[in-house]
Amino acid sequence: MKEMKTVDAVGQILCHDITQIIRGVTKDAVFRKGHVIREEDIPVLLSVGKENIYVWENDESMLHENDAAEILRQLCQNKYMEATEPKEGKIELKAAADGVFQVDESRFDEINGLDDVTIATLPQNMPVRAGTKLAGMRVIPLVIKKDKMEQVRQLAGDEPLMRLNPYQQDWKVGVVTTGTEVFEGRIEDTFTPVIEGKLREYGLTINEHRLSDDIMEHTKQNIQELLALGMDMILCTGGMSVDPDDRTPAAIRDAGAKIETYGAPVLPGAMFLLGYFEREGRSIPVMGLPGCVMYSARTIFDMVLPRILTGEKVRRRDIRHFGIGGLCMNCKVCHYPVCGFQH
Repeated sequence: MKEMKTVDAVGQILCHDITQIIRGVTKDAVFRKGHVIREEDIPVLLSVGKENIYVWENDESMLHENDAAEILRQLCQNKYMEATEPKEGKIELKAAADGVFQVDESRFDEINGLDDVTIATLPQNMPVRAGTKLAGMRVIPLVIKKDKMEQVRQLAGDEPLMRLNPYQQDWKVGVVTTGTEVFEGRIEDTFTPVIEGKLREYGLTINEHRLSDDIMEHTKQNIQELLALGMDMILCTGGMSVDPDDRTPAAIRDAGAKIETYGAPVLPGAMFLLGYFEREGRSIPVMGLPGCVMYSARTIFDMVLPRILTGEKVRRRDIRHFGIGGLCMNCKVCHYPVCGFQH
């Protein structure tokens, strides 16, 4: 690559895209990499501010920005992702399936710590739909040393830096609604319809539903009955606070679940419980949902459910990591997950 006066560049080969920006009208390349500059191109180049220009000069020790971006794509792209063609030195990845997007933060940060290399992504653990933009990557200069990109390869290792975990669609979901006031018909069960709506977002439904009074043994029996019916996930509503009549956490534990956490650094959602039943080689998640799930637009349930539905075994350390970003702003119009909640 060499620099020269634009007015003297007729017959030279452009070594990068030339972008024209007209506010509110366009932002696109007027000339692409590899274009042979003609006499009539000179006024156009000058109109986009190119008094001087870089043209191609072969150097075996250097890589063009598009070729470097292709290396970054190879290191980032995983299954269920699609890549765009290089444009102005940048390649983007998009989701090819619905699921949860994740990044290997340790390796990712090492690579982004290098000069002249940049990769930007969606937030960690963000639920996405097919077609959603996941990441963009490029190098800063027009050309970069091959040695630098080899260093990037070494830091990245053999596994892709990113993954998209698709949702599994064959979940059988059981729900236990606890509360004597609901069990005896004193008030309407308004919690279960909310759970139905949350599951519907992922193409699921409630396969089995049980009502229980506040007697712990009865709640336990209902949970065990759902397990015997082959449920893949159990959701318990009601009885999750610290009041003396709220005994659902104890019922879940006595039913045989190993509790990962009871309590979470998330508002709304502090009284959330997550555990697992180990049955015949399967880990069956059980969640105790606090009352906020019924009346708040988004809660910790919306953070955990997508990851569970990909088959991930969410652990206590994952829940504890929610604290930064775990405060919902209760916006008048909810845009979750395109917001700061969780991220």
